Amino acid sequence: MALSAVSSDFVHAPSDWSQVEARAQADREGLSMQEDHWEVVQALQEYCSRHDCNKYSVRELHDALDEKFHSKGGYKYLYKLFPGGPIAQGCRLAGLEPPAGAVDLGFGSVV
Repeated sequence: MALSAVSSDFVHAPSDWSQVEARAQADREGLSMQEDHWEVVQALQEYCSRHDCNKYSVRELHDALDEKFHSKGGYKYLYKLFPGGPIAQGCRLAGLEPPAGAVDLGFGSVV
């Protein structure tokens, strides 16, 4: 997906978020951002805009993503896109703070 084609689709993005920086971060993490990746980033940003980002739980976000992407394979599909964890890696690329419990510093991404 061309950068200019999706820029206007990120209406729920944090004010300091940049699609260019997200793409650069994805490159550093070994991801080649495709349309499906951007769809998940957009979904994460939208979810956060509708909920208090500091209070949502890993389980709530997990369930919301699994439901939203159920027709594509749910969480199994999301892990194929974001092997570093759909919530931890996805939030990082969406410019969001992952909820507590999404990353275990001793183990790595847990969701």
